[in-house]
Amino acid sequence: MLAMELHVGGCNFGNLGGHWPHIPNKNPRVLLPTSSVAAEWPPFSAAQISQHIGPIVGVILLGIAATVVVGVIFIYINSIFRLILFDSVLRRHCSISEGWRKWHRAGVRFFLWQLIFQFAAWLVLILLVGVPLAVSLSAGWLTNPREHIGPLVLTVILFLCLFAVFLLVSVVVQVLAKDFLVPLMALDNLDFADGWHRLLAMMGREKGRFTVYLLLKLVLSIAATILFSIIAILPILFVVVPGVVAVLAGKAAGMGWSVATISLAIILGTLLALLLVYLIALVCVPATVFFPAYALHFFAARYPALDVLLNPAPTAPAPAPEFPPPFEAPPLPPSAEPIG
Repeated sequence: MLAMELHVGGCNFGNLGGHWPHIPNKNPRVLLPTSSVAAEWPPFSAAQISQHIGPIVGVILLGIAATVVVGVIFIYINSIFRLILFDSVLRRHCSISEGWRKWHRAGVRFFLWQLIFQFAAWLVLILLVGVPLAVSLSAGWLTNPREHIGPLVLTVILFLCLFAVFLLVSVVVQVLAKDFLVPLMALDNLDFADGWHRLLAMMGREKGRFTVYLLLKLVLSIAATILFSIIAILPILFVVVPGVVAVLAGKAAGMGWSVATISLAIILGTLLALLLVYLIALVCVPATVFFPAYALHFFAARYPALDVLLNPAPTAPAPAPEFPPPFEAPPLPPSAEPIG
Protein backbone atom coordinates (compact mmCIF):
# COMPACT_ATOMS: atom_id res chain seq x y z
CA MET A 1 0.00 0.00 0.00
CA LEU A 2 2.83 2.40 0.83
CA ALA A 3 4.43 1.86 -2.55
CA MET A 4 1.10 2.55 -4.26
CA GLU A 5 0.62 5.79 -2.35
CA LEU A 6 4.17 7.07 -2.93
CA HIS A 7 3.94 7.02 -6.70
CA VAL A 8 6.22 9.32 -8.63
CA GLY A 9 3.54 11.58 -10.00
CA GLY A 10 2.64 13.04 -6.60
CA CYS A 11 1.36 12.28 -3.09
CA ASN A 12 -2.10 12.58 -1.59
CA PHE A 13 -2.17 14.93 1.41
CA GLY A 14 -5.93 14.84 1.89
CA ASN A 15 -5.60 14.55 5.65
CA LEU A 16 -4.12 18.05 5.77
CA GLY A 17 -7.32 19.55 4.44
CA GLY A 18 -8.41 19.26 0.84
CA HIS A 19 -6.49 17.71 -2.05
CA TRP A 20 -3.21 19.17 -3.17
CA PRO A 21 -2.79 19.78 -6.90
CA HIS A 22 -1.43 16.78 -8.76
CA ILE A 23 1.49 17.18 -11.14
CA PRO A 24 0.79 15.00 -14.16
CA ASN A 25 3.56 12.66 -15.19
CA LYS A 26 2.97 10.41 -18.14
CA ASN A 27 6.12 8.35 -17.71
CA PRO A 28 6.24 6.80 -14.21
CA ARG A 29 9.92 5.97 -14.65
CA VAL A 30 10.99 9.57 -15.14
CA LEU A 31 10.96 11.87 -12.15
CA LEU A 32 10.78 15.12 -14.14
CA PRO A 33 10.10 14.72 -17.86
CA THR A 34 12.26 17.18 -19.73
CA SER A 35 9.69 17.76 -22.46
CA SER A 36 7.11 19.24 -20.10
CA VAL A 37 9.16 20.92 -17.38
CA ALA A 38 9.03 24.35 -18.96
CA ALA A 39 5.34 24.07 -19.77
CA GLU A 40 4.29 22.87 -16.32
CA TRP A 41 6.47 25.20 -14.23
CA PRO A 42 5.54 26.53 -11.76
CA PRO A 43 3.40 23.50 -10.79
CA PHE A 44 1.07 25.54 -8.53
CA SER A 45 -0.98 28.45 -9.82
CA ALA A 46 -1.98 31.40 -7.67
CA ALA A 47 -5.57 30.13 -7.51
CA GLN A 48 -4.47 26.70 -6.29
CA ILE A 49 -2.23 28.22 -3.64
CA SER A 50 -5.03 30.50 -2.41
CA GLN A 51 -7.34 27.48 -2.08
CA HIS A 52 -4.84 25.68 0.18
CA ILE A 53 -3.34 28.65 2.02
CA GLY A 54 -4.30 27.18 5.40
CA PRO A 55 -2.33 23.91 5.06
CA ILE A 56 0.60 25.77 3.49
CA VAL A 57 0.81 28.22 6.38
CA GLY A 58 0.42 25.33 8.83
CA VAL A 59 3.31 23.41 7.27
CA ILE A 60 5.49 26.53 7.27
CA LEU A 61 4.74 27.26 10.93
CA LEU A 62 5.35 23.61 11.82
CA GLY A 63 8.72 23.75 10.08
CA ILE A 64 9.67 26.97 11.90
CA ALA A 65 8.62 25.49 15.25
CA ALA A 66 10.62 22.31 14.60
CA THR A 67 13.66 24.39 13.66
CA VAL A 68 13.38 26.44 16.85
CA VAL A 69 13.04 23.32 19.02
CA VAL A 70 16.04 21.64 17.41
CA GLY A 71 18.05 24.85 17.80
CA VAL A 72 17.19 25.14 21.50
CA ILE A 73 18.17 21.50 22.10
CA PHE A 74 21.46 22.08 20.30
CA ILE A 75 22.20 25.19 22.40
CA TYR A 76 21.41 23.25 25.59
CA ILE A 77 23.81 20.43 24.71
CA ASN A 78 26.43 22.91 23.51
CA SER A 79 26.27 24.85 26.80
CA ILE A 80 26.96 21.82 28.99
CA PHE A 81 29.65 20.48 26.68
CA ARG A 82 31.38 23.86 26.83
CA LEU A 83 31.80 23.34 30.57
CA ILE A 84 32.96 19.76 29.96
CA LEU A 85 35.56 21.00 27.45
CA PHE A 86 36.79 23.59 29.97
CA ASP A 87 37.18 20.92 32.65
CA SER A 88 38.84 18.48 30.24
CA VAL A 89 41.46 20.99 29.14
CA LEU A 90 42.04 22.08 32.72
CA ARG A 91 42.50 18.57 34.13
CA ARG A 92 43.94 17.04 30.93
CA HIS A 93 41.38 14.28 31.22
CA CYS A 94 37.99 13.85 29.53
CA SER A 95 35.01 11.97 30.91
CA ILE A 96 31.68 12.93 29.36
CA SER A 97 29.43 11.11 31.85
CA GLU A 98 31.31 12.46 34.88
CA GLY A 99 31.55 15.93 33.35
CA TRP A 100 27.82 15.99 32.54
CA ARG A 101 26.94 15.25 36.17
CA LYS A 102 29.55 17.68 37.52
CA TRP A 103 28.82 20.67 35.29
CA HIS A 104 25.11 20.26 34.53
CA ARG A 105 23.95 23.07 36.84
CA ALA A 106 26.61 25.51 35.62
CA GLY A 107 25.82 24.47 32.05
CA VAL A 108 22.14 25.27 32.56
CA ARG A 109 23.08 28.79 33.73
CA PHE A 110 25.27 29.22 30.65
CA PHE A 111 22.39 27.86 28.54
CA LEU A 112 20.10 30.61 29.86
CA TRP A 113 22.70 33.20 28.91
CA GLN A 114 22.98 31.77 25.39
CA LEU A 115 19.19 31.82 24.96
CA ILE A 116 19.02 35.49 26.01
CA PHE A 117 21.92 36.34 23.72
CA GLN A 118 20.39 34.55 20.74
CA PHE A 119 17.02 36.21 21.30
CA ALA A 120 18.64 39.66 21.54
CA ALA A 121 20.77 39.00 18.45
CA TRP A 122 17.77 37.94 16.36
CA LEU A 123 15.77 40.94 17.59
CA VAL A 124 18.55 43.35 16.60
CA LEU A 125 18.92 41.61 13.23
CA ILE A 126 15.18 41.90 12.55
CA LEU A 127 15.35 45.60 13.38
CA LEU A 128 18.37 46.06 11.11
CA VAL A 129 16.51 44.50 8.21
CA GLY A 130 12.99 45.67 9.01
CA VAL A 131 13.60 49.38 9.65
CA PRO A 132 15.35 50.13 6.31
CA LEU A 133 12.80 47.99 4.48
CA ALA A 134 9.88 49.77 6.14
CA VAL A 135 11.40 53.18 5.36
CA SER A 136 11.94 52.20 1.73
CA LEU A 137 8.38 50.92 1.36
CA SER A 138 6.79 53.92 3.07
CA ALA A 139 8.81 56.36 0.98
CA GLY A 140 7.90 54.53 -2.24
CA TRP A 141 11.51 53.83 -3.17
CA LEU A 142 10.82 50.18 -4.04
CA THR A 143 7.84 50.90 -6.29
CA ASN A 144 10.01 52.92 -8.68
CA PRO A 145 13.59 51.92 -7.81
CA ARG A 146 15.12 53.54 -10.91
CA GLU A 147 13.88 56.94 -9.79
CA HIS A 148 15.36 56.52 -6.27
CA ILE A 149 18.77 55.00 -6.96
CA GLY A 150 20.58 57.41 -4.64
CA PRO A 151 18.50 56.84 -1.49
CA LEU A 152 18.46 53.08 -2.09
CA VAL A 153 22.25 52.91 -2.47
CA LEU A 154 22.76 54.97 0.69
CA THR A 155 20.30 52.74 2.56
CA VAL A 156 22.13 49.59 1.43
CA ILE A 157 25.52 51.05 2.41
CA LEU A 158 24.20 52.07 5.82
CA PHE A 159 22.68 48.63 6.33
CA LEU A 160 25.93 46.89 5.40
CA CYS A 161 27.92 49.07 7.80
CA LEU A 162 25.50 48.45 10.65
CA PHE A 163 25.41 44.73 9.86
CA ALA A 164 29.21 44.58 9.94
CA VAL A 165 29.22 46.27 13.37
CA PHE A 166 26.50 43.92 14.58
CA LEU A 167 28.44 40.88 13.35
CA LEU A 168 31.68 42.08 14.97
CA VAL A 169 30.01 42.77 18.32
CA SER A 170 28.24 39.39 18.26
CA VAL A 171 31.47 37.51 17.58
CA VAL A 172 33.37 39.39 20.30
CA VAL A 173 30.62 38.74 22.88
CA GLN A 174 30.54 35.04 22.01
CA VAL A 175 34.33 34.73 22.27
CA LEU A 176 34.41 36.49 25.64
CA ALA A 177 31.59 34.30 26.93
CA LYS A 178 33.20 31.02 25.86
CA ASP A 179 36.75 31.91 26.90
CA PHE A 180 36.29 33.92 30.11
CA LEU A 181 32.67 33.82 31.30
CA VAL A 182 32.65 30.02 31.46
CA PRO A 183 35.59 29.78 33.94
CA LEU A 184 34.03 32.44 36.18
CA MET A 185 30.65 30.71 36.23
CA ALA A 186 32.25 27.29 36.78
CA LEU A 187 34.80 28.04 39.50
CA ASP A 188 32.93 30.73 41.48
CA ASN A 189 29.43 29.28 40.94
CA LEU A 190 28.11 32.57 39.52
CA ASP A 191 25.14 33.25 37.29
CA PHE A 192 25.76 34.96 33.98
CA ALA A 193 24.90 38.48 35.25
CA ASP A 194 27.43 38.36 38.09
CA GLY A 195 29.92 36.66 35.80
CA TRP A 196 29.69 39.45 33.22
CA HIS A 197 30.01 42.05 35.96
CA ARG A 198 33.29 40.54 37.17
CA LEU A 199 34.59 39.96 33.66
CA LEU A 200 33.94 43.55 32.56
CA ALA A 201 35.68 44.80 35.71
CA MET A 202 38.76 42.70 34.82
CA MET A 203 38.70 43.90 31.23
CA GLY A 204 38.41 47.52 32.37
CA ARG A 205 41.77 47.24 34.14
CA GLU A 206 43.55 45.76 31.10
CA LYS A 207 41.75 46.94 27.99
CA GLY A 208 44.86 46.80 25.84
CA ARG A 209 45.81 43.23 26.73
CA PHE A 210 42.30 41.92 26.11
CA THR A 211 42.18 43.76 22.77
CA VAL A 212 45.49 42.22 21.73
CA TYR A 213 44.18 38.82 22.81
CA LEU A 214 41.08 39.17 20.62
CA LEU A 215 43.11 40.31 17.60
CA LEU A 216 45.64 37.52 18.04
CA LYS A 217 42.90 34.94 18.39
CA LEU A 218 41.29 36.25 15.20
CA VAL A 219 44.55 35.79 13.29
CA LEU A 220 45.13 32.33 14.76
CA SER A 221 41.53 31.31 13.98
CA ILE A 222 41.90 32.33 10.33
CA ALA A 223 45.20 30.46 10.06
CA ALA A 224 43.75 27.36 11.75
CA THR A 225 40.68 27.44 9.49
CA ILE A 226 42.85 27.50 6.36
CA LEU A 227 45.19 24.79 7.65
CA PHE A 228 42.55 22.36 8.85
CA SER A 229 40.38 22.96 5.78
CA ILE A 230 43.30 21.72 3.69
CA ILE A 231 43.83 18.75 6.02
CA ALA A 232 40.08 17.94 5.94
CA ILE A 233 40.38 17.21 2.19
CA LEU A 234 41.77 13.76 3.05
CA PRO A 235 38.71 12.49 4.98
CA ILE A 236 36.44 14.10 2.37
CA LEU A 237 38.17 12.12 -0.37
CA PHE A 238 38.09 9.01 1.83
CA VAL A 239 34.29 9.24 2.10
CA VAL A 240 33.18 10.89 -1.14
CA VAL A 241 35.23 8.84 -3.60
CA PRO A 242 33.76 5.44 -2.51
CA GLY A 243 30.27 6.94 -2.65
CA VAL A 244 30.77 8.22 -6.19
CA VAL A 245 32.26 4.88 -7.23
CA ALA A 246 29.25 3.05 -5.77
CA VAL A 247 26.81 5.31 -7.67
CA LEU A 248 28.69 4.87 -10.95
CA ALA A 249 28.88 1.11 -10.43
CA GLY A 250 25.14 0.92 -9.80
CA LYS A 251 24.44 3.01 -12.87
CA ALA A 252 26.71 0.81 -14.98
CA ALA A 253 24.89 -2.28 -13.68
CA GLY A 254 21.61 -0.86 -14.95
CA MET A 255 20.08 0.09 -11.62
CA GLY A 256 17.38 2.75 -11.85
CA TRP A 257 15.75 5.00 -9.30
CA SER A 258 12.95 3.30 -7.41
CA VAL A 259 11.60 3.34 -3.88
CA ALA A 260 14.14 0.69 -2.83
CA THR A 261 17.17 2.32 -4.46
CA ILE A 262 16.22 5.80 -3.20
CA SER A 263 15.79 4.47 0.35
CA LEU A 264 19.13 2.65 0.11
CA ALA A 265 20.82 5.81 -1.20
CA ILE A 266 19.38 7.89 1.67
CA ILE A 267 20.55 5.35 4.28
CA LEU A 268 24.05 5.01 2.84
CA GLY A 269 24.33 8.75 2.27
CA THR A 270 23.38 9.42 5.89
CA LEU A 271 25.95 6.91 7.16
CA LEU A 272 28.66 8.39 4.93
CA ALA A 273 27.75 11.90 6.09
CA LEU A 274 28.03 10.85 9.76
CA LEU A 275 31.37 9.17 9.06
CA LEU A 276 32.57 12.33 7.31
CA VAL A 277 31.55 14.52 10.26
CA TYR A 278 33.35 12.17 12.67
CA LEU A 279 36.56 12.13 10.62
CA ILE A 280 36.61 15.92 10.19
CA ALA A 281 36.01 16.37 13.93
CA LEU A 282 38.84 13.92 14.63
CA VAL A 283 41.18 15.85 12.36
CA CYS A 284 40.26 19.15 14.03
CA VAL A 285 40.88 17.91 17.60
CA PRO A 286 44.21 19.83 17.92
CA ALA A 287 42.51 23.14 17.14
CA THR A 288 39.57 22.27 19.41
CA VAL A 289 41.96 21.77 22.35
CA PHE A 290 44.47 24.52 21.53
CA PHE A 291 42.16 27.52 21.63
CA PRO A 292 40.55 26.74 25.04
CA ALA A 293 44.02 26.04 26.45
CA TYR A 294 45.31 29.34 25.08
CA ALA A 295 42.36 31.18 26.65
CA LEU A 296 42.88 29.47 30.03
CA HIS A 297 46.58 30.35 30.19
CA PHE A 298 45.83 33.97 29.27
CA PHE A 299 43.01 34.28 31.79
CA ALA A 300 44.87 32.44 34.57
CA ALA A 301 47.27 35.37 34.92
CA ARG A 302 44.30 37.57 35.84
CA TYR A 303 42.15 35.07 37.72
CA PRO A 304 43.86 33.56 40.80
CA ALA A 305 41.31 30.77 41.28
CA LEU A 306 42.05 29.48 37.78
CA ASP A 307 45.79 29.97 38.16
CA VAL A 308 45.87 27.75 41.25
CA LEU A 309 44.24 24.90 39.33
CA LEU A 310 46.17 25.41 36.12
CA ASN A 311 49.58 25.90 37.73
CA PRO A 312 49.53 24.14 41.11
CA ALA A 313 52.43 24.86 43.43
CA PRO A 314 54.98 22.06 43.47
CA THR A 315 54.71 19.99 46.57
CA ALA A 316 57.81 19.68 48.74
CA PRO A 317 59.29 16.18 48.76
CA ALA A 318 58.39 14.18 51.81
CA PRO A 319 61.21 13.92 54.32
CA ALA A 320 63.00 10.62 54.37
CA PRO A 321 61.97 8.44 57.27
CA GLU A 322 64.49 8.24 60.10
CA PHE A 323 65.51 4.69 60.76
CA PRO A 324 67.31 3.66 63.94
CA PRO A 325 71.01 2.96 63.52
CA PRO A 326 71.84 -0.57 62.69
CA PHE A 327 72.30 -2.90 65.63
CA GLU A 328 75.85 -3.21 66.78
CA ALA A 329 76.97 -5.90 69.17
CA PRO A 330 78.43 -4.57 72.41
CA PRO A 331 82.19 -4.76 72.61
CA LEU A 332 83.66 -7.87 74.15
CA PRO A 333 85.25 -7.50 77.60
CA PRO A 334 89.04 -7.41 77.61
CA SER A 335 90.65 -10.77 77.91
CA ALA A 336 92.18 -11.60 81.30
CA GLU A 337 95.92 -11.04 81.62
CA PRO A 338 97.92 -14.23 82.30
CA ILE A 339 99.24 -14.46 85.94
CA GLY A 340 102.91 -14.95 86.54
